[in-house]
Amino acid sequence: MSALTITRLGHHGDGVADGPVFVPRTLPGEVVEGEIAQGRMAAPRILTPSPERVSAPCKHYKACGGCALQHAREGFVTDWKEGVIRQALAAQGLEAEFRAPHVSPLHSRRRATFSGRRLKKGALVGFHARASDTVTPVPDCLILRPELTAALPLLEELVSLAGSRKGELALALTLSDVGLDLSVTGGKPLDGPMQATLGQWAGSNGFARLAWEGEVIAQAAPPVQTFGSARVAPPPGAFLQATADAQAALQAAVLDAVGDAPRVADLFAGCGTFALPLAEQAEVHAVEGVAEMLAALDHGWRHATGLKRVTHEVRDLFRNPLLPEDLARFDAVVIDPPRAGAEAQARALAESPVPRIAAVSCNPVTFARDAKILCDAGFRLQWVQMVDQFRFSPHVELAAAFAR
Repeated sequence: MSALTITRLGHHGDGVADGPVFVPRTLPGEVVEGEIAQGRMAAPRILTPSPERVSAPCKHYKACGGCALQHAREGFVTDWKEGVIRQALAAQGLEAEFRAPHVSPLHSRRRATFSGRRLKKGALVGFHARASDTVTPVPDCLILRPELTAALPLLEELVSLAGSRKGELALALTLSDVGLDLSVTGGKPLDGPMQATLGQWAGSNGFARLAWEGEVIAQAAPPVQTFGSARVAPPPGAFLQATADAQAALQAAVLDAVGDAPRVADLFAGCGTFALPLAEQAEVHAVEGVAEMLAALDHGWRHATGLKRVTHEVRDLFRNPLLPEDLARFDAVVIDPPRAGAEAQARALAESPVPRIAAVSCNPVTFARDAKILCDAGFRLQWVQMVDQFRFSPHVELAAAFAR
């Protein structure tokens, strides 16, 4: 047995002691004891608890790996997530004004991917336990919208019908404006009779859409999401902000950063989360690498009223970023890349005459790297806002504004 003092939290939310030794579900200042293997104390005993420690509010927390920070006071987690952003910026020699953080409420998560396993009798649907393949049921999850938890017994029925005891289904469930949208991956190919059975199952249980390995096999109504005044039906399994609350906060931040720019480019535009609200005041050019997402965006724009022109372009911005001469016709740019960031696109923006940039990021480290490129070229990082739509997780999102 070894006794250690936790000095900080790592980026995955684990406590870190000198060594380093990673200790899950611990907090800075705590003294812990336990067996250490391969730089990790998997089952710590808390000898001296932190004053920031609280009892986990969810009864599933001990067994479920979906959350990592329920043992910490809410204000502590918010401050820590802001600190992760500040630390990433400081590592690049940058600092900024921080706006008040935005934290999504409990029971607001509108999309989640569950794991489903067929058993000898029935099925098991839930989230994986921490660092394990074990599936933990979560009927009383504090994060999910009630509509999602109410559907868990239906997902168990589906896994019993079409799952395999040798594999595991990934069940991406999203609450749309018209009902539940389910996209299943990891399953076996469906024959005609099974496809008909699942189509009937989806219809009788009120699902707006059911897709299997990307193919829609049942749709009662397009599973639309609202982006500004437009309604968009994303492709099966497409990216969507995790909570409508955080989506609204990010949209407000982007609109503020863009200001009254009459011509805007939206890079990594997805299905139009930002492009369509922006089109209420500006002409928008949406650029995205997935054609199906842009098709959904375009359909939503064409069926909305009162929006300015929205053009779109299928383009891999990692391999083929918009060049400075491409960007010169825009008065502002919105950029919302995946976790890898957008280094090549940031370099092109740095060389362009674009005066304003609204940035959204889910990775403070790659955001800070790209921000450094922009600031070295004459941009100023005006402000940053932490947006927490993944409560109790180490996941950090942010919005930011740059101006020359």
